[in-house]
Amino acid sequence: MPDVRAIRPDNHPFPFLLYGEWALLGMALFSELTPRLLPRAANLPATALVAILAFGALGLWLPTRPLGLKLAHVGWQLSLIMIATRSGVLDFRLFPLLYIVLVLRSCFLFGQWGRLIVTGVSVALFLSVMRDWLRSLDSELPRRVVQRLLPQLIGLRLNLVVMFLMLLVFLLLLMNALLAERERRDELHRTNQKLRESAAQIEKLAMAQERTRIAREIHDSLGHALTGLNIQLEGALKLWETQPQQAKQFVAQAKEMGSTALRETRQAVTTLRTTPLPDQDLASAIAPLMERVQQLIGVMPSLLITVPSLPPSISLTSYRIVQEALTNICKHAEATAVSVSVTQQPAAAGASNLHITVQDNGIGFHPQDNTTGFGLKGIQERATAEGGRCQIDSAPGQGCTLQVWLPLSPEAP
Repeated sequence: MPDVRAIRPDNHPFPFLLYGEWALLGMALFSELTPRLLPRAANLPATALVAILAFGALGLWLPTRPLGLKLAHVGWQLSLIMIATRSGVLDFRLFPLLYIVLVLRSCFLFGQWGRLIVTGVSVALFLSVMRDWLRSLDSELPRRVVQRLLPQLIGLRLNLVVMFLMLLVFLLLLMNALLAERERRDELHRTNQKLRESAAQIEKLAMAQERTRIAREIHDSLGHALTGLNIQLEGALKLWETQPQQAKQFVAQAKEMGSTALRETRQAVTTLRTTPLPDQDLASAIAPLMERVQQLIGVMPSLLITVPSLPPSISLTSYRIVQEALTNICKHAEATAVSVSVTQQPAAAGASNLHITVQDNGIGFHPQDNTTGFGLKGIQERATAEGGRCQIDSAPGQGCTLQVWLPLSPEAP
């Protein structure tokens, strides 16, 4: 299992910074190999080279947690910088580059305060090295030369400190901007990923709900019809020899049930269409439903639609609600009059509602007793999904009135 708690060359967030770090380390090594104007403080020519190489090797693995390991890692880097610096303090080569590399690495290890602390420590060590360098010159050079060069040395020290501070501030600002931009990009990627996952889950849920509805429809209608047909055929077989007239009647009833089952199957297949409103307005899409009701129960519903156009999602929801309501009427209502209206009503704050009404004069029922019917539940779920509400008014012998209110945006006509 790969170590995800460390930054390595293969997963570095900014490869160009890693290459820049290697370039700075290469410059520090090169400066160590160039001829020297002054002798070393210690006769250890290879110490600085080894310390720089070890410091560079530490950059190949930067721990991102835990905090103790990160602090230890920074401590090791500071120790190596001090070893390399003290080994060649009289030359004061390009060892400030090591502090720059350390600050760059700290930006990947710590937050804002941690970076500032590492930067402050680097500045303090740099000033300490500068002080030692000036003291070394004072001890190695003749007194007269030191007194003559003292103003220039003080100015040089001040310029180096200011330039070093400005460079560190620039690096911190640059790294903060780069890391913030990367965080925003990662957050956007995570958000897009969550949106894709949510969309996939919603699609799966919608498919599961639609399959459940179709399965319930088949079970409640087609299953009952086929069960009755089987019973009628069994009775006909038993009476075929002894009571042929009664058997014939059973066969006739079985034929009627078979026709009913065929109609239910066609209706279930119709509901599986993914685009019930292809290039049609709501009135044109609902018109075939009216004709189907007339074929099933012999009643032609009245239709009133006064909405010029609707958003696609609202139009599809309205179609499904009307379809479901008419299906329930055909199955259970025994109605002789059916009416459907889809109108637009004003609402608060300049908005409007789409008002759907499906009414029949059938046998009616007690809405509170209808706990198993999936059709009305599906209508309520569709209305709720669009931010609307549903109301059912019915009683035995008094027909049924279904009303649905769906909110429309102010831009909707």
